[in-house]
Amino acid sequence: MQSEISLRPYQEAAISAIYHYFSCEDGNPLIVMPTGTGKSVVLSAFLRRAIEGWSETRVLVLTHVKELIQQDYAALIRMWPTAPAGIYSAGLNKRDINAQVLFAGIQSIHKHAYKVQRCDLVIIDEAHLLSANDNGMYRKFLKQLREINPHLKVIGFTATPYRLDVGLLHEGENCLFTDIAYDLSILDMIQQGYLCPVVPKRTKTQFDLSNVGTRGGEFIAGQLESAVDIDEINQSAVNEIVEWGKDRGSWLIFCTGVSHAHHIRDAIREHGISCETVLGDTPSADRSKILSDFKLGKIRAITNVGVLTTGFDAPGTDLIALLRPTKSTGLYVQMLGRGTRLANGKDDCLVLDFAGNTERHGPLDLIKGKSKKKSSEEGTPPVKTCPECDTINAASARTCMSCGFEFPAPKPKLSAVAAEHALLSTQIQRQWLEVSKVSYTLHPGRDGKPPTLKATYQCGMTFYQEYICLQHTGYAREKAHKWWIKRSSSPTPLTVAEALTLTASLITPTAINVRPEGKYFNIAGYHFA
Repeated sequence: MQSEISLRPYQEAAISAIYHYFSCEDGNPLIVMPTGTGKSVVLSAFLRRAIEGWSETRVLVLTHVKELIQQDYAALIRMWPTAPAGIYSAGLNKRDINAQVLFAGIQSIHKHAYKVQRCDLVIIDEAHLLSANDNGMYRKFLKQLREINPHLKVIGFTATPYRLDVGLLHEGENCLFTDIAYDLSILDMIQQGYLCPVVPKRTKTQFDLSNVGTRGGEFIAGQLESAVDIDEINQSAVNEIVEWGKDRGSWLIFCTGVSHAHHIRDAIREHGISCETVLGDTPSADRSKILSDFKLGKIRAITNVGVLTTGFDAPGTDLIALLRPTKSTGLYVQMLGRGTRLANGKDDCLVLDFAGNTERHGPLDLIKGKSKKKSSEEGTPPVKTCPECDTINAASARTCMSCGFEFPAPKPKLSAVAAEHALLSTQIQRQWLEVSKVSYTLHPGRDGKPPTLKATYQCGMTFYQEYICLQHTGYAREKAHKWWIKRSSSPTPLTVAEALTLTASLITPTAINVRPEGKYFNIAGYHFA
């Protein structure tokens, strides 16, 4: 085997999770990795190992835009220059239909399953863009591929495993994906230095959306732009962007519509700052030139409407202005993800939220997606703004996450709603609770899932639970293993029944760190004597 680029530990864990999954399950798993954690590197390493391990394997990598096709293909060639890879994309004028590893645009290839012929594995990049509609291009294409090869396997890669119209991608009727095989925490990546922190600032300019209706779970586009694209509001917002951005190098601005994007661009230019607009119909050559100049620092700001949320990588982006209100959690996460990449001289990414999205959706690392059956209209718990630096903090924060200002001491109450109002959960007040007793029981699995080990911590008169997935596979099993070895010197048991015979020897934590997560609580840390 040729030499291979060294992977980070979490990237190796993602690949291991795929193999673990297929050794035990027969579904279509999702690999969830935050923007900027090297998804294309994981994809390339997995493809290389799969081909070199099983030389006859035929793989198809599908996505929706030519930039992503180019990025994924280029990542594989960098890692494996002799890879038997090709591209099938009308936009790129490439039709390497017989390549063993074929990177393709779904719009170009969806009618050509019988030209592709036998395919063993389909990888869908940016899987959250799949429609729930069973008659969509992806569904029809995969159905035909399965007619050719009934043993076809499908893997989805995404940073956001949910959609506004269907909720979680692996739950509910008609879902293509069946499980999450690996789920990487964005907070862990920030704390370990692999991603850049995002810092929210309260803006003086705020939009009035009281007359904007909702359709299909999202704001009605025409009404939204009418409510937001008002000259006085635009000028006020731009004044704030210019003031906050004076020490920032690259500004990315999300707008509500074409006219809005042009108006914001023109207002920024009036301040003598270079700014361009990228839209869905921007000619390819013009778009490439604008984005290249932005990355090189020749253009300071870009306004856009929904086209720079997925597949756009500009690591130097250190200011994001949200002028687009959205009820889509996935879109919110994707917009903020444009600022989490690392770059030389970049300490953090400033987020100016004029649209109320921070309060609407909550901390990035606590977003799990919602079931379609649940109402999308939920109450908005309070936040508080630092009087010294205008950073948005969770209502329960003791000190400002940005400047360290000490807020007046709050009442000694742990509120379940405090978790929903910050860009990161580190802004949420956590609480250490003394553990008086721990008990262990078997918790039955649902819908054919294996049982779990339920640990119940008694803290005074209150009880907190967590579930250890010893009989699961992949990432869930990996987390269970780490949980066990912190408490025991014996090998990690394979079953819950076996674990229950060993719980008497487990080390009991003296305290647990709990934080609110929706209406429940998450155990975020442990203290051992």
